Amino acid sequence: MSDIPQDAWKHTGVRVVPGDQLDTNTPQTPGMDRAAAINFARVGAQKLWAGTVHIHADGKTGAHHHGPLESVIYVLKGRARMRWGEKLEFTAEAGPGDFIYVPPYVPHQEINASADETLECLLVRSDSDAVVVNLDIEPVEKPEGVAWIDPIHKAPGYTE
Repeated sequence: MSDIPQDAWKHTGVRVVPGDQLDTNTPQTPGMDRAAAINFARVGAQKLWAGTVHIHADGKTGAHHHGPLESVIYVLKGRARMRWGEKLEFTAEAGPGDFIYVPPYVPHQEINASADETLECLLVRSDSDAVVVNLDIEPVEKPEGVAWIDPIHKAPGYTE
């Protein structure tokens, strides 16, 4: 038997944060609404930040990056169009059930590709700090589409 009192983890163990009690007092980027669920201030998280992102129909964010943090976006509802690069010259889309990975320092912009449906996503970052660096970028006129390719899953039509 452990020397830890039976109720020691009662208020420091598992935490449930109700979806209607997220914290919108977090750094924002114009065009989106971020809300924190899990971070240091709310639950004592040391190495991650988790919350939600909503982008209104036909909306888009300003260009930004998240410093040294890695980000994962999971699309819950709607269609996300991501642009990234020094001039936001690359683009790809994701729908419900898709994951998006954003590496550290990558300038990017989230766009709601739907004219009539809110884009709803779950967001997780690799630190409990909510780092957001908003950028003033003049995007290229027509970004280049980028298909997802890895050693296991090749793009449609790919041959060696």
